[in-house]
Amino acid sequence: MTQDQATELRRMAAQAKDSPVQAPKQRAARVLAVTSGKGGVGKTNIAVNLAARLARMARRVIVLDADMGLANADVICDVGSPVNLAHVVAGRRRLEDVIVDAPGGFSLIPGASGLSKMAALTDFERARMLQLMDQLEIDSDLIIIDTGAGISPNVLSFVLAADDILVVTTPEPTSVTDAYAMIKAICKRSEAAKVSLLVNMAKDREEARRVFERMNVVCRRFLGLSLTSAGYVVNDPHVSMSVRHRRLFVLEHPECSAGMCLTQLAHKLDRHAAEPRESGFFQRVASWLAG
Repeated sequence: MTQDQATELRRMAAQAKDSPVQAPKQRAARVLAVTSGKGGVGKTNIAVNLAARLARMARRVIVLDADMGLANADVICDVGSPVNLAHVVAGRRRLEDVIVDAPGGFSLIPGASGLSKMAALTDFERARMLQLMDQLEIDSDLIIIDTGAGISPNVLSFVLAADDILVVTTPEPTSVTDAYAMIKAICKRSEAAKVSLLVNMAKDREEARRVFERMNVVCRRFLGLSLTSAGYVVNDPHVSMSVRHRRLFVLEHPECSAGMCLTQLAHKLDRHAAEPRESGFFQRVASWLAG
């Protein structure tokens, strides 16, 4: 990032904090970052199905597919759109032009798939994009950020600014190891981060409990962090069946085992969805990026 861009980024952060335009805001939406240490753990599927469940609870939910370069939330939801987040970053579309209605009653901002430039945004480009999203905090109760996997600057800038962080893992040893790496990266940058662990594709409650307890012991011992359990989602054939059909499993099979597990998580989040925030998401992200 050039010196001029750094100066402009700090100006944007200060403007977000001090501008009188911000004064009329009654509240800022809560922001949940759904992330993981590695791909293939069902992170995006969790994010969009959770959004559908919360929307059914009369919450105004927006999902931002921030998996820069490998976005696929629109595929899972079977919503086609000729424009996406890449067009907003390029200045060719306004944010409101790319928001689409998703099944279940939530809104989706599609990300860009297969564009290497989106996977390597500069700090300035990320801040510019987030500034455009500032209005979303007035128009929603909860913003769910579906981040990319791993600990790149793109991922961490979203994760660290969120009110709550949901790290998704599976019982597979490599997934658990990478989830710990993600949590470690978060803790190195923020002592106040609220991190929850969701065990996806678990055989049953007991397997999920063992995974969480092992992870929590390691995090307390080496990171000084006590994790919050977000519960688990069982390994349910209805999930993969719904993905193949490009349907949300909480809508196609609402009473399936995985759907019931996700409903429990939705109720936990619903209790906090409307809590007011002292500062907006963009302001917090801009502060992280400006350093």
